[in-house]
Amino acid sequence: MSETPAGTPTAPDFDAMTRDIAEVPAVEVIVTVAVNLMSAAAVKLGLTEDGDAHKDLDEARKLVHALAGLLDASATEISSFHAAPLRDGLKSLQLAFREASLVPDDPGQGPGEKYTGAVYG
Repeated sequence: MSETPAGTPTAPDFDAMTRDIAEVPAVEVIVTVAVNLMSAAAVKLGLTEDGDAHKDLDEARKLVHALAGLLDASATEISSFHAAPLRDGLKSLQLAFREASLVPDDPGQGPGEKYTGAVYG
């Protein structure tokens, strides 16, 4: 909700938001969601400036798995121009997960490997 200059709350303009969403191509929505999943996974893997402050491998596993599922499901819908860097990012996150795990998953059992196959460094 926003406020008028007098400080009175105004209702959000849902019609305008719907028009804005309607103008966004599906590929852009898919890529945006993928990038958000990648960013969240990187934080949960401790790959940010704060490092281990937000590290949570259980949460990271869920995010990486969801990202892999999204990329697998949308592979035929987005061009390789968009898909290639997302797949590279996914593989990097999968490798980072393997390195961060105290007890490594068996090959093919790591996060998202159901969709990508086993990931090796």
